[in-house]
Amino acid sequence: MKKGTYFIASLGCAKNTVDSESMAILLNREGYHAVIDPEEAQFLIVNTCGFIHDARQESLDVLKELSDQKQPGQTLIGAGCLTQRFPEMVVNKIKKIDGVFGTRRWMDIVSVARDASSPRQPKPLYHLPDVNTVGDEKAGILRAAVQGGCAYLKIADGCRRSCAYCAIPLIKGTQVSRPIDHIIQDAQHLQSIGTQELVLISQDTSDYGADRKMKNGLTTLLKELVPAVPDIPWVRILYTFPGFITDELIDYMAAQPQILPYLDLPLQHAHPDVLKRMNRPANIDWVYKTIARMRKAMPDLAMRTTFIVGYPGETEEEFNFMLDFIEEMQFDHLGAFTFSYEEGTPSAPLGDPIPAEVKQHRWEQVMLLQQKISLAKNQQFIGKTLPVLIEGNGDGVSVGRSYRDAPEIDGLVIIDGEELPIGSMINAAITDALAHDLIAKVF
Repeated sequence: MKKGTYFIASLGCAKNTVDSESMAILLNREGYHAVIDPEEAQFLIVNTCGFIHDARQESLDVLKELSDQKQPGQTLIGAGCLTQRFPEMVVNKIKKIDGVFGTRRWMDIVSVARDASSPRQPKPLYHLPDVNTVGDEKAGILRAAVQGGCAYLKIADGCRRSCAYCAIPLIKGTQVSRPIDHIIQDAQHLQSIGTQELVLISQDTSDYGADRKMKNGLTTLLKELVPAVPDIPWVRILYTFPGFITDELIDYMAAQPQILPYLDLPLQHAHPDVLKRMNRPANIDWVYKTIARMRKAMPDLAMRTTFIVGYPGETEEEFNFMLDFIEEMQFDHLGAFTFSYEEGTPSAPLGDPIPAEVKQHRWEQVMLLQQKISLAKNQQFIGKTLPVLIEGNGDGVSVGRSYRDAPEIDGLVIIDGEELPIGSMINAAITDALAHDLIAKVF
């Protein structure tokens, strides 16, 4: 163990990764140094996820492993969503933990590390101020996470939606949008280091600016951001919300080559009655009309969505309605999750009445259907040439992504016989297709 060193384990979504990177910048400014081996670190920091049961368990498992391996002089700190929501539970389960703080106060990492390691501090330290939202960012702290030629850029935090199954507002508080000039400053820095893809993220990107009284806030942001980073060829939008894809946004996306014809629109279900029980937008006619308009404006549009199966009260008829909808809409990418009971959410009184084996069977039906759709979609690209952003190489093979694939959640383009530079953008000829990935050559 070396004094003044830290190790961060970042769990969960890309939004958590951004917070971890921002915490690292704050620590580095104070003279701390990152290490990749936790045995060498004075400070062991786990940025936890608390979204659903499986994510919470993973966070506890990582904390327990570090706790079991903890050496004298090391300080173990739990951060992020799980410790924001269930700090006592974490402390009770992780016996050697020295401190906990939540996702709303990620910017306090330096003082938390100092106080949690102090021999005068009663253990464990609880740093959980009574604040309603994620705190203001520190000046000049990059709110992005760079992965090769791609960077996630956070444009807001928190959420003002009231989906019945979701604990995010309990964890993060209501939405806080970042100032446009701060976002542009970060984007220009990312441009200066050669970033090829900018991925805009928040809990709900289509709601950007609403807390700042902006109308069409996401479009307003894009109109200032895109011209400010002319050397970043790809700008991708994730995490939008049904009912808030405006005509202005569609028109601007269609008019700007830098903005990829790709949209992530988590629908969560298709049957209006289930959506109403979820407290989600239930106007399926809007979905049909908006997706049709987007596909007309952007013929190459790739769409991703997400569904929940086994929501309390979901009948076989409602589930089959969703299957028919998926078949009809032909999404390029689709993720599905079985319902996870979340204490304290509006849906909690409904319990979790659908048996686990029923939920699992429905999940398998959805994924088998989507596998067929995705394969057919991918086969349409055989013989075509696509720009590909290279993300890895080795043993004579390179892997990357086309515009149709968001990092970490969608498919890959596998290029045989070449080891191409990571972060480079190349043109690849598609030679074959799998259910989720494409096979390509560089000629």
